[in-house]
Formats: sequence, structure tokens, C-alpha cells
Amino acid sequence: MSGRKGMRHYSEELKEQIRQEIAGGKSQNEVSCEYGISRYTVQSWCGLRPETKLRQAAPLPKGRPGKIKTIEDYEKENKRLKMENELLRDFLRSIERK
Repeated sequence: MSGRKGMRHYSEELKEQIRQEIAGGKSQNEVSCEYGISRYTVQSWCGLRPETKLRQAAPLPKGRPGKIKTIEDYEKENKRLKMENELLRDFLRSIERK
């Protein structure tokens, strides 16, 4: 098994064998039934899914995308947080009176 719970790990030899069978003319459905692997997985291995094609063309960067914040962005966020704090303070005061 791979690192994720419930996911199976397939060898590179098996993946290559399936790629060759698809290239040789077998249908995805035949191959998936023969090996007991979903068609989605077969499509991903063969690069037939649109998102797989995009990943092969330009791999996705790892981690969160970095957004460059300007001083104006920080000022807006600061103002929003101050307003939120004021609302929470008012709410807590109204609860304590009851």
C-alpha cells in the first residue's frame, strides 16, 4: 500500500504493460476489466485524462501559491479585524447583561 489509507500501489512494470496494451489497440474498458483497475486509473496512467495532460505539460508547483500583499491589503485586513473585534465585544457585553 502507498502512504494513503485505502489506496493501492501498482508497480511501474504493470503500468507500462497496461500502457502498451492500450497503445496496441485494446480498449480501456477491456484492460480495466482484465486487471481489475478502474478506467479512471487506466486513463490517468496513459495520459488520456485532460488534467493528466496538463500536469505532464507543466507540473503544478508544490505548496500554497504565494500572494504578494501590499500595504493597502494589510490596512484593509487590519480595519476588517478591528471591526470584527468591536462587534464581538458588543455581543459579549450584551450577553453578560442578561
